[in-house]
Amino acid sequence: MSATMVVPQLVQKLRTLVTTGYSTEHSISGVSNPFLQVQILRLLRILGRNHEESSEAMNDLLAQTVLTIMDIHSAAGLRVLAINILGRFLLNSDKNIRYVALMSLLRLVQSDHSAVQRHRPTVVDCLQETDASLSRRALELSLALVNSSNVRAMTRELQAFLESCPPDLRADCASGILLAAERFAPTKRWHMDTILHVLTTAGTYVRDDAVANLTQLIAGAQELHAYSVRRLYSALAEDISQQPLVQVAAWCIGEYGDLLLEGNCEDIEPLQVEEEEVLALLERVLQSHMSLPATRGYALTALMKLSTRLRGDNKRIRQVVSIYGSCLDVELQQRAVEYNALFRKYDHMRAAILEKMPLVERGGPQVDEEAKENKAAAKLSEAAPLPAEPQASKLLDLLDLLDGPSEDAQHPPPLDPSPGGALVQLLDLPCAPPPPAPIPNLKVFEREGVQLNLSFIRPPGTPALLLITVTVTNSSGGDVTHFICQAAVPKSFQLQLQAPSGDTVPAQGGLPITQLFRILNPNKIPLRLKLRLTYNHFGQPVQEIFEVNNLPVETWQ
Repeated sequence: MSATMVVPQLVQKLRTLVTTGYSTEHSISGVSNPFLQVQILRLLRILGRNHEESSEAMNDLLAQTVLTIMDIHSAAGLRVLAINILGRFLLNSDKNIRYVALMSLLRLVQSDHSAVQRHRPTVVDCLQETDASLSRRALELSLALVNSSNVRAMTRELQAFLESCPPDLRADCASGILLAAERFAPTKRWHMDTILHVLTTAGTYVRDDAVANLTQLIAGAQELHAYSVRRLYSALAEDISQQPLVQVAAWCIGEYGDLLLEGNCEDIEPLQVEEEEVLALLERVLQSHMSLPATRGYALTALMKLSTRLRGDNKRIRQVVSIYGSCLDVELQQRAVEYNALFRKYDHMRAAILEKMPLVERGGPQVDEEAKENKAAAKLSEAAPLPAEPQASKLLDLLDLLDGPSEDAQHPPPLDPSPGGALVQLLDLPCAPPPPAPIPNLKVFEREGVQLNLSFIRPPGTPALLLITVTVTNSSGGDVTHFICQAAVPKSFQLQLQAPSGDTVPAQGGLPITQLFRILNPNKIPLRLKLRLTYNHFGQPVQEIFEVNNLPVETWQ
């Protein structure tokens, strides 16, 4: 029997049940046979789904049946009536009814956005529910209701909720506000203020790209540079615990510190700041136990940038940079050594190198080029796995361990062009270890089943360049973890260390670690190589420092 024939009979039966007077035999609390009514409504819901003729036959009977109305081809007025019924359910004292109403409205908000929008004040009130499941559903619905016409009002409500919401909702709320601001922001200044408020209130809960988005926004709005640096400086002076906020503030102070000291911004209250105060604040960030290594990197770079933007003496900045040249964090140490070299050897280039960052437009040519490079890198990764940690993907400039510490040895000289275009080829070589070469391999280390071998190749046309592939194997019964290999060469050589393929070698001949050394030997003299190995094995830390001075003559002649 088709739906067209069944639906009229069901409608007539339901109409009879609804209009029939009170019967003690089949009534419950004054409702005539409620269980049968519910079953009929469920059946009508099934029969009317995607069936316009059947839906038309039951439209006039369904004013009180919300789910059925929403699943069939009901009239627009009837759907609005159903949404209004759900809106009244939000005021019900029963939590279960409020929960069902919120879930139902969430289902309808995409198809009937304007009708649900009428109940926005009631939905926002539900944010204050003590029940976590209710407040979460209310948050989801509130975020779904944000549009260009109500973004200011809704953002104020959501920001107020962010300040007092349970910790398990803060990440969702912060991310929702940032997404809504990015999509519907009426002005750039409002957008910046909104992100800043989120970073100040719940910085530790924001998405990873919040820092990049805000710096991109500030850099692209020249009219906001002075306003932004003053707002962020004031926020940083009040609180250095919110790491994303500190990172953005340090970046902004480094880029636009000169505007901070001018004090002529009309969009904010007058702020008189002295150079020493700015430097002291950044030093406080560097010294704080709350600062992450990445945050310290932002602060150190900001100090370095201020060396070209402040009018006073750079002695204090040079002292701070010099101190962090011996920092335990390798990344921070590398930056400090490089900055120290800028002061000592390349001071004439410092101002040009530390100019304001150019704006990188989203979706512009730079992004396209990065996409192409990423595709190329993906192909290379098939030959050489990428390291697990982001900082390991960068080349390390190590201290000259062979000749001992000295001021000149803290940072190796830059690679200068040599005959045959050695520098260009050095930088253009693929990251993957090169294929085997006809130079004999050399075993340089073995301890408790951990073995380190060196293989060599000298690229044709670049006789001054030597590529050394370090291979670490483990035949023991325990994993080798946290493996780090550092290298140093005499000052007459130039060394670059490629990122290793990992830091763990599984036991019993598991996948080895490989790492590429690039050594430029313009004078073609015998190479001495000093290695420092650190790793954990059988639960014990191991450190080995040794010199390799028996490299095959083919590596340098």
